[in-house]
Amino acid sequence: MDCLLVLNFAWPRYRLNEEKAEWIIYVTDVGQQQHFNMFFKAARKAGWLPDNDKTYPRVNHVGFGLVLGEDGKRFRTRATDVVRLVDLLDEAKTRSKLALIERGKDKEWTPEELDQTAEAVGYGAVKYADLKNNRLTNYTFSFDQMLNDKGNTAVYLLYAHARICSIIRKSGKDIDELKKTGKLALDHADERALGLHLLRFAETVEEACTNLLPSVLCEYLYNLSEHFTRFYSNCQVNGSPEETSRLLLCEATAIVMRKCFHLLGITPVYKI
Repeated sequence: MDCLLVLNFAWPRYRLNEEKAEWIIYVTDVGQQQHFNMFFKAARKAGWLPDNDKTYPRVNHVGFGLVLGEDGKRFRTRATDVVRLVDLLDEAKTRSKLALIERGKDKEWTPEELDQTAEAVGYGAVKYADLKNNRLTNYTFSFDQMLNDKGNTAVYLLYAHARICSIIRKSGKDIDELKKTGKLALDHADERALGLHLLRFAETVEEACTNLLPSVLCEYLYNLSEHFTRFYSNCQVNGSPEETSRLLLCEATAIVMRKCFHLLGITPVYKI
């Protein structure tokens, strides 16, 4: 299915007839909702769109709330100018790099690795902070909150993914070979809980797409990380009799996390 994300007010006739788009999504603030309702109604009366808004080709308006500053007003610079996204991303990357240096990572990595990791974490933090909230509600922008390595943040999730990769590396096992010969045995309650949550990935993606709510996928990803933390806290992996099964469970978790990151536009990191 071709899905076209539209960020302007261009009439969909060209996109429907020439580009053959099956689903056009207009993304603006919620204040434009009435305009788009009239917009789509006119297109249906003109015969350009089917009467049923669930039938393809289809169009949708995705409204979003305001980004607020800590003063509760629309997020702006001190000069009352609208803050540019590029400036937010640059600032997030800078702060992420400083945090990594404070943790001593500059002694372990090359300058290029440090820069790439800071960019992945900083950019991911800004994206995730925006997407994790219900898109219809306003939210307060805070670098300190979004770059926190605890709680429901991209930093926490990226660290969790890097930790899983570290567990697999430290095992010294060839995970691709284990996939061919190993078997999963989810005997512990926390293993089963993690496994069942992994199985919900497909239905979660479908729900997020159907309702145009990326926050649904964010919530799933955060809960997945929480399930993994409980599993790892209560189930020894490396050196245990269940090592093969638990390494495969770690790998399955990392794969699903990377799929979530990809859908959210976040670059995973493999070591922190």
